[in-house]
Amino acid sequence: MFVRDVRDYGDIKSIDNAILKELLHPSRDKINVGYSIAYARVKPGEETLLHRLKESSEVYYILEGVGEMYVDGEKRKVFPNQIIYIPPNSIQKIGNIGETDLVFLCIVYPPWRSEDEELVK
Repeated sequence: MFVRDVRDYGDIKSIDNAILKELLHPSRDKINVGYSIAYARVKPGEETLLHRLKESSEVYYILEGVGEMYVDGEKRKVFPNQIIYIPPNSIQKIGNIGETDLVFLCIVYPPWRSEDEELVK
């Protein structure tokens, strides 16, 4: 059985300025899954930087807060219990337009790799 508690992980500032906790990564955790999962937070009034994953797709699952998601020029408000699919190579960012932290899971397939992610100007 594989069990992880988000409270056991320290914060990591990602390249796009989100605050992350990498909960599951097959290369680190030695488990045979084809994806990685991170717990992400964006503070009120802040947004991530424009970025893309060149080869991986992403799914965001909103846990708490209200955000505004941008994918390839399209924007939409997002709320708890919604998912957002982000195709590979899509230019994306998410902003917190609420009063509390925007909290979401990032599920990346194939698993996240630093060389796959780049900032977009």
